[in-house]
Amino acid sequence: MKFQNIAPDVKLGQNVKIYDFVNLYGCSIGDNSKVGTFVEIQKGASIGANCKISSHTFICEGVHIEDEVFVGHNVTFINDKYPRATNEDGSLQGEADWACIETHVRRGATIGSSATILCGITIGERATIGAGAVVTKDVPPGATVAGVPAKIIKSKEAKAG
Repeated sequence: MKFQNIAPDVKLGQNVKIYDFVNLYGCSIGDNSKVGTFVEIQKGASIGANCKISSHTFICEGVHIEDEVFVGHNVTFINDKYPRATNEDGSLQGEADWACIETHVRRGATIGSSATILCGITIGERATIGAGAVVTKDVPPGATVAGVPAKIIKSKEAKAG
C-alpha cells in the first residue's frame, strides 16, 4: 500500500527511496537519497545526493540541502520571518503577499530530531544540530550547536577527549 502524492514536476535522481505518506511537489531530490514516511517537500526546495530525510519532516520552499546531509525525525524548516494568515485589510494572504527567505544546509551536515530551522541561515559543512534545537543564525562549518536558541557547544577547532 503506497499513499504518496508525487507531483509530475518533481525531479528525482536515480535510486531515490520514497516511503509511504509523502507529499512532494516542485522539488528535486538527488541520487540515492531516502525520504521517510510523512515527509513534505515543497516547490523550490532541493535535496542533494545521498541524503536521509527522516519521517515527519517538513522541508518548505526555499530550503536547499546539499549532498550527504542527515535530517532527523520531525525537523521543521521555516521560510517566512513574519508569517500572517491575512493582510491588513483582512483578506487571506496569497503567494504575492510574503517573501520566501532561503535557507542552505551544506554538505555532510547533521540535523537532530525535532530541530526547528529558521529562514535566512546557512548550516555549514559537517555541522551538527542537536535534537530539539531552534537554529536562529548561521552555524559555522564543523560546529555543533544545541539549545533554544541554539548556541555553539563545540567548534571545529575543539578536540574531543
